[in-house]
Amino acid sequence: MTGVIEAPNTSPLSPEALEVVRATAPVVAAHADQITAHFYPRMFAAHPELLRVFNQGNQATGEQSKALAGSVVAYAVKLIDPDAPPFDHVMRRIAYKHVSLGIRPEQYTIVGEHLLASVAEVLGDAVTPEIAAAWGEVYWLFALQLVAEEARLYRDADVDPALPTRPYRVVRRIDETPDVITLVLEPTDGAPLPAVAPGQYVSVFVNLPDGGRQPRQYTVSSTAVRTRLQITVRRVRGVDGAPDGRVSSYLHDQLQIGDVLDVSAPAGDFVITPTESPILLASAGAGITTVLPIVEQIARTQPQRPVIVAHADRRAQDHALREIVLHLGREIDNFTSYAWYESVDEGDTRSRSGYMDLTDIPLPEDIQVFTCGPLPFMRHVRSTLLARGVPATRIRYEVFGPDLWAAQSEPQPDD
Repeated sequence: MTGVIEAPNTSPLSPEALEVVRATAPVVAAHADQITAHFYPRMFAAHPELLRVFNQGNQATGEQSKALAGSVVAYAVKLIDPDAPPFDHVMRRIAYKHVSLGIRPEQYTIVGEHLLASVAEVLGDAVTPEIAAAWGEVYWLFALQLVAEEARLYRDADVDPALPTRPYRVVRRIDETPDVITLVLEPTDGAPLPAVAPGQYVSVFVNLPDGGRQPRQYTVSSTAVRTRLQITVRRVRGVDGAPDGRVSSYLHDQLQIGDVLDVSAPAGDFVITPTESPILLASAGAGITTVLPIVEQIARTQPQRPVIVAHADRRAQDHALREIVLHLGREIDNFTSYAWYESVDEGDTRSRSGYMDLTDIPLPEDIQVFTCGPLPFMRHVRSTLLARGVPATRIRYEVFGPDLWAAQSEPQPDD
């Protein structure tokens, strides 16, 4: 007897796997990007049908590989370290994304086979049978937790995973700015729209002219008309030699009124809570599409609730939906709007120049914050508000694309 009492193993990992993962996590983390970059080509070569499910734009930039690497490593760290940052919020959002794409349990077997094979092939002889078995446990705990959460979401949405989309016809196109269009869609089957909570998104599957099929996620940008679904799409312009976005370009340049798109049920948990607290909606770029339906709902159901809208964009001409938001603001008793542009037009006295700066914006003590936009923008908003004394528990964010996975490294409200 040494007199030392060991802490009980509260991890769902077996004791043997727990020790192996603790010992090897730094090595796997150091090679995680390399492993996942190897994994995707391996899996697509064996299962080319999955090219129609995964966003190939994110594949081309490497963002998806980094996203998967970060998520698996973060999940493993949480299994071996109870004091690691919470992971449930990321798990929940991954599950929503998968449901919008129609991911099914059997596809986790495919991913597991090729991901674990890539670990062995990248790390070589360093991967002993014990190490392979331990990381297999990590993956399957991760997968089974997602499968269970996704089953619940499919059930609640009354969606058959084998038929995750419905056909919608384009009934209207609205040019919001030179690079932003709004598409108004109606179900072709004549059945009612699914319930949509302001702030949720849908996956839109596009059949491209080259025969490819690609999904993209777009926020439902208005819930005012209950028989129609509205999305607002910003054209993705290529930078540093990268090509323009294939799907956004197709929707802007080729999609016509009367064309049909396959659309998923609404997904996502970035929705406002039923409280009377003042709310700050801070957005940048395409993040405005999340702001509009939230302002609509407050104007319709809580016009007495104080609302502050703050938006950042390149120019006033790029600020989509601004006038609609301001018009709705007239129906709210206490509504304030701010806008920052990198370039402010001469004579524009309503807007501020430069990047969003919330240091001098009057904020009520009990403010609730929702922020949506690129990850660096949201980190800036969050750090500014934390410095002003806004509790982390009152700041929520929505991330587009694989940045969601990178956002898991953000300190969470319980930190």
